[in-house]
Amino acid sequence: MMSTVVWGTGNVGRAAIRAVEAHPGLKLTAVLVHDPDKVGKDAGDLGGLGHELGVAATDDVDAVLGASPRAVVYAASGDLRPQEALADVTRAVRAGAVVVTPSLYALYDQRNAPPELREPVLAAIGEGGGSLFVSGIDPGWGNDVLPLLVSGLGSAIDAIRCQEIFDYSTYDQPDSVRYLVGMGQPMDYEPPMIAPTVPTMVWGGQVRLMARALGVELDELRETCERRALDATVGEFEAGTQGAVRFEVQGIVGGEPRIVVEHVTRIHPSCAPDWPTPPNGVGAHRVIIEGRPRIEVTVEATDEGGNLSAGGNATAVARLVGAIDWLADAGPGLYDALDVPLRPGRLGGERP
Repeated sequence: MMSTVVWGTGNVGRAAIRAVEAHPGLKLTAVLVHDPDKVGKDAGDLGGLGHELGVAATDDVDAVLGASPRAVVYAASGDLRPQEALADVTRAVRAGAVVVTPSLYALYDQRNAPPELREPVLAAIGEGGGSLFVSGIDPGWGNDVLPLLVSGLGSAIDAIRCQEIFDYSTYDQPDSVRYLVGMGQPMDYEPPMIAPTVPTMVWGGQVRLMARALGVELDELRETCERRALDATVGEFEAGTQGAVRFEVQGIVGGEPRIVVEHVTRIHPSCAPDWPTPPNGVGAHRVIIEGRPRIEVTVEATDEGGNLSAGGNATAVARLVGAIDWLADAGPGLYDALDVPLRPGRLGGERP
C-alpha cells in the first residue's frame, strides 16, 4: 500500500479522495488544505463519502512532505496561480514523491514546455528522485489517449476533431465562469481564457501530442474564436452580455486544419443554438474522425448526484490516480500522456 496525499479539496480534490480510497494499492495518509475552516475536518467528509476515514485535514505542508509520502495527488487549482502551483508541485517532487496533477497546463506536453517551467521540475526530480505526470480531461484524455485509440479504428484519416461542449451553468466555480471564461460579462470584456495565444498555451500541447503519436509534422498552430451575446436575461446573466464562446486550436498539416481541439461553451442552451450541442443538452466530450470510415464517439460522465462537471473531474482524477503505481515502477522522471498507459479499471469491490 503506497502512502498517498491529496493536496487540495475543491472540485478535483473531492474526487481525488474518493479515487485514492477506492484504489487497492494506495492508502490515504494525509489531506492538505489551504482553507483554515477545513483544517481538522475528516477526509471522508471533505470527499463526500458519507463516512469518516480517520484522516484529519491539515495545512502543515512541511509535516506532510516530511513524512515522505510515496505519492501526491496535487488537486489545488493552477488556473489563476500557476507559479504557486509549480512551486508546490516541485516541492513534492523534491520530497521524492510520485506527483500527479491536472493543474499545470503547459506541462501536459512536457517536451515542449517553456524552460522556466520544465527546468525546475527536472531539477527537483534530480534532487529528490520523484516524478511528475500532468494530465486531465480536456486538456487531457479527451484529446490525447481517446482520439488516438479511436483513430486506430480507421483505415484512412483525413482529420481528427476533439470537442468539449458544455453548459457552464452546471460548473461549480463561479469566478472561473464569470471572469476566466467571461460569461455574463460585457462583450467588450476580454476573457483571459480566450485571449490571443492562451488557447494555444493550454491546448496546443494536446495537438502536438496527437501529431507526435500520428507521426505527422505540424506546419503551425492556429486559433479561432467566436463569441455570442445572450438575447434575453437568464438568471443572473443579463441580456447583451456574453452567453456563449466557441474556439478552436488547429494543428495545420499541408496547409489544412487536420488535428483540431474545439470548445463550445454556453451559459444557457438558448444562446448560439446553431453551434454543436451535446446529446443530453448539457455537456459531453466528443471525438470525430473524418475519414473512412467516419467515426464519432461521445462520452458523458456524471458524479455527485448526476452532475456532468463532477463526472468530468472524476474521470480526470481516475486517469491520474490509476497511473500512480505505474509511475512508481517506472522510476524518477517527467512523463506525458504518450508515456503513461491508460490502466484498466477495477471490476467489483467496495465502492467508497
